[in-house]
Amino acid sequence: MKKIILMLIAFVISAGCKDHGHHNEHNSNTHMNKRNFDELVKNFESSERDLWQKPNKVIDLMGEISGKSIMDIGSGTGYFSFKMAEKGAKVIAADVDDRFLDYIKEKKAKTGDTLVTTRKTEYDDPLLTEKEVHHVLIVNTYHHIEDRITYFKKVENGLKVNGTLIIVDYKKNKSHHGPPIEHRISSDKVVNELKKVGFTNLEIKKDMLENQYIIIAKKPNM
Repeated sequence: MKKIILMLIAFVISAGCKDHGHHNEHNSNTHMNKRNFDELVKNFESSERDLWQKPNKVIDLMGEISGKSIMDIGSGTGYFSFKMAEKGAKVIAADVDDRFLDYIKEKKAKTGDTLVTTRKTEYDDPLLTEKEVHHVLIVNTYHHIEDRITYFKKVENGLKVNGTLIIVDYKKNKSHHGPPIEHRISSDKVVNELKKVGFTNLEIKKDMLENQYIIIAKKPNM
């Protein structure tokens, strides 16, 4: 009987260790949710961010966006959403957090913006309809998504023919900004995952931003 109990204990400990290894890659959401909302807003909207994030250079990678439809996944405070709307794009600011969506609605009311709309999405679904948008932008959010192959198949389905997916996320080295290194995902891993999704035309920019890489993925012309 003692032998059976010891075997059960060993099995539970072993299973727990395996689960911890998997969870360690996907606990970015827990890490961020612990932070005070006002602190997040201050960081996201900081004027200092303009210097290292270079938002206009990132947006320029999409080409002319006036009149184009774009989903900003993980929009947060709408930092990128409003900048794209200023260039004439019709932007869906998508987030799973009602606090951010409410913040964007309040900002819209203050600015009189008519080009940014909000969409409450799910952790496992961007809730895009087929061929809904010309571009999808996902900044500092890729590492928050768990079942990424399934999720980005839905993103790919939501892109129009020749549509573009742009991913901006943190390099796996120390920086003053971004999540702990163990939460970050390398650009090579992102590329491999996007290839599994079905994206074939991929471009990686590792030097445009000091702390981040940019991956541009074109939807196949099919």
